[in-house]
Amino acid sequence: MSNFLTVLLVAVSLSMDTFSLSMAYGMIGLDNKNIFRLSIAVGIFHLFMPLLGNFLGEYILTIIKFDVSLIIGIVFLTLSIQIMFSLFKDEEVTPINGLTSIVIFALSVSLDSFSVGIGLNAISNNHIASSSIFMVISFIFTYLGLKSGEKLTNLIGNKAQIIGMIILLILSINYIIKGC
Repeated sequence: MSNFLTVLLVAVSLSMDTFSLSMAYGMIGLDNKNIFRLSIAVGIFHLFMPLLGNFLGEYILTIIKFDVSLIIGIVFLTLSIQIMFSLFKDEEVTPINGLTSIVIFALSVSLDSFSVGIGLNAISNNHIASSSIFMVISFIFTYLGLKSGEKLTNLIGNKAQIIGMIILLILSINYIIKGC
């Protein structure tokens, strides 16, 4: 039971940034089909990234020195700038509109689960069960974040895009500072 609770708390922690980013993207105005696809993709990435991290992580990090936080910060900053430019266009722009966008989004919010995978042995002996819990929790948080952002957009209109951009900008600064 103690292991399960620990894994559950780690899963929730991993999913908090996913929720924030999903909320920001939900404010852009995604359709239900893309909301579901995005949630599934994030869940799948949160299943495989810890397993990959556990399998390859320690070896890769001894060869290539990089900070995952810096990469996530740069991705979030890029997304924030993309939203800012979309504010000046007349038509509504949805950056999540194809498989490539979905994969990039899912990968960017799942990179931290790779690093968690490196230390997965410390919290659980059953890596597949732990990663499955990560998958379910991240799916739920992504879905709820996207739907919350959608509801907020319905309440406040175009100002939601500005809020989403600000959230992404704050997240990017936070991750870039962590990575430096």
